[in-house]
Amino acid sequence: MRLCRINVSILAGLKGPGVTRVPKSTGSYPNTRKRARQGDLMERTHIAFFGRRNAGKSSLVNRFTSQELSIVSDVAGTTTDPVRKTMELLPLGPVVIIDTPGIDDEGTLGNQRIERSLRVIDETDIAVLVIDGSVGIGSDEKQLIGEFKKRKIPYIVVVNKTDLEGVKAPEGAMTVSALRNEGIEELKEKVAVIIRERKTRPLVSDLVEEGDLVVLVVPIDKSAPKNRLILPQQMVIRDLLGKGAIPVVVKDTELDIALQKVGKVRMVITDSQAFGKVSKIVPSEIPLTSFSILMARFKGILDQSIEGANMLDRLENGAKILISEGCTHHRQCEDIGTVKLPNWIREYTGKDFDFAFTSGLEFPKELAGKYDLIIHCGACMLGETEVSSRYRKAKEQGVPMTNYGIAIGKMKGILSRVIAFG
Repeated sequence: MRLCRINVSILAGLKGPGVTRVPKSTGSYPNTRKRARQGDLMERTHIAFFGRRNAGKSSLVNRFTSQELSIVSDVAGTTTDPVRKTMELLPLGPVVIIDTPGIDDEGTLGNQRIERSLRVIDETDIAVLVIDGSVGIGSDEKQLIGEFKKRKIPYIVVVNKTDLEGVKAPEGAMTVSALRNEGIEELKEKVAVIIRERKTRPLVSDLVEEGDLVVLVVPIDKSAPKNRLILPQQMVIRDLLGKGAIPVVVKDTELDIALQKVGKVRMVITDSQAFGKVSKIVPSEIPLTSFSILMARFKGILDQSIEGANMLDRLENGAKILISEGCTHHRQCEDIGTVKLPNWIREYTGKDFDFAFTSGLEFPKELAGKYDLIIHCGACMLGETEVSSRYRKAKEQGVPMTNYGIAIGKMKGILSRVIAFG
């Protein structure tokens, strides 16, 4: 497989100050081991601990995990960056524990640390707000609670240092003593209840029945990872097997032969990049969709993505389009984000645009006035909370947002078909 650097010649058609050159170290398909870790992180429940400096967050995290995960000190502001730990934690299962810097930090560096703490909210599935029992709840904590409510993030208020005299807890708060290891198991049980109550959407299993045959189209081209399937393909196969359906995996070049041989097909799921070719092969009576569209449905942003794709018909010449990917990878000559999508958009609209690019956890805070449309990848490397946060920001700031599969379906003239699901 030949790799090439994305350079000025490849980005020649991308004009304007909004264009970001892509360094060698970023791109769509990281190495297998790294990508497996990222996919694993996406599926884990992210539990983040917030609070002021010296509220006992780090001590509580260490008790909660039964590990010396965080450095503990009487010096305020010992935790200077979010500390993350993946683990299997009974009775919670696979989780990511995040210890954050104090939300009352001071100075220039302190403000940066606060920003990093607030950034963690975007990836938080369950928030634990730690209150210093000797100080009580203040404006900082109340602002955080407001953010949790605004984003509909389940949270638990925990009053620490109950080993001290005169500690009072606000109504509805739990009380613990990290020093004496008191109340920790009760806190774990409460978190476990929230995890059990979290509603998860099906990926594809609700669209098929036991025994149904589903054909999965996986093109093997220069952009495909060597000797493995990408995460959405793995997830779809696992979900189908769990339902008792029968997944059949083929390349786009063998799809026609496969459809002739396999018998009655319930559905065809393809890589979005092959929509043009696959839609001409698959008979109209067989439902057709893509891995990217299923991921949008799975993460709860399908309707907003469909609305965003319609913006492609209203863009003016020179409009600003942000193309954002949830992972970093080594980009190749036919990279979908920086090469194929811009070319397809220009071909579909007959206009030229100012393209900008982001990848990984990088996503602009300010969108209004900077972008007229955002096109995001399938976000298989990002958790639902992170994806929802990005789409929420776009909606609040009035910027249409869609994803790769839906945008491609729109440009290929088959959007209504690929979102029907049969």
